[in-house]
Amino acid sequence: MRIAGRVAAGAVIAGMMVAGAAAAPAARAAVTEARTATAAPAGTAPAGTATPAKAATAPSGVRSPWAELANAATGADLWSRSSVLERPMGSITKVMTAYVVLTTPGLNLNRVITVPGGIVAYDEKYDASTAGLIPGEKLTTLQLLYAMLLPSGCDAAYTLAGAYGPGLTGFIAKMNATARELGLNKTHFTDFSGLPAPGEYSTYSTAHDLVNLGRAAMKSKTFASIVATQTYHVTATAAHRAHTWHNLNPLLGTFPGATGIKTGYTGAAGQCLLFEAKRGSITLIGVVLGSSAANSVTLSVAAADARAMLDWGFSR
Repeated sequence: MRIAGRVAAGAVIAGMMVAGAAAAPAARAAVTEARTATAAPAGTAPAGTATPAKAATAPSGVRSPWAELANAATGADLWSRSSVLERPMGSITKVMTAYVVLTTPGLNLNRVITVPGGIVAYDEKYDASTAGLIPGEKLTTLQLLYAMLLPSGCDAAYTLAGAYGPGLTGFIAKMNATARELGLNKTHFTDFSGLPAPGEYSTYSTAHDLVNLGRAAMKSKTFASIVATQTYHVTATAAHRAHTWHNLNPLLGTFPGATGIKTGYTGAAGQCLLFEAKRGSITLIGVVLGSSAANSVTLSVAAADARAMLDWGFSR
């Protein structure tokens, strides 16, 4: 399903992945668990002095039922809500796809890869978001990473997975092996771009696992540079057409200090956002899943949730 973020940005948000197994995690998530810090009781102020205002113990107005905010450097959980329940996360999946590519031994970012014909049926089957790639075009690994992470191109994810699997099945196996290596024990992938293949709940993760995945990915200077880029242009050559890709992350350029990371959407997942921002010496990372109802046409609710969480975190 295509999302309306592309109408504003000129590209589609690829958020086509969903979490769960045969039994939908949504059913397992009926009971939520909120974990918040508890403020110490305020003492009695001496006569003639003002009582310091108590800091809020949780960000206010967050609508996401599954969320987490953490210190990016240490991983310390600052606030979370039902963060260990398995949920769909849409195209946040592509963070793992990029991580697997970028951690390939002997990686050559200038490797030229031919866009395969299989992208056409793949994209059409799921009405997937694309970067506008055409079979036969030749692009570098680095260019394909931009095509996958900015406009959330499922066509670019397909191309990278085939090249670095080798083969699509091999690549998905690498994604799951990497999840285990990173300790993401409640995360499972059946597709490399987040499409509902074979079902809406066959790919899943948790807010906590996704925060840790984001922390690992942002250690790559290449990844961090890509997800912080608002617009990327590829000039036409004999090997490929001209392309201009816009980042669908609603925080970039609008929230002070925002540095990434990735949007996500499916009908089952609702609007999702994995985000990071830095102020001074502090960097915070967080994620919201299902901030808005299924089939929402805007990322505004997820963005508002992220802003509320970051503002609260930086004010502590």
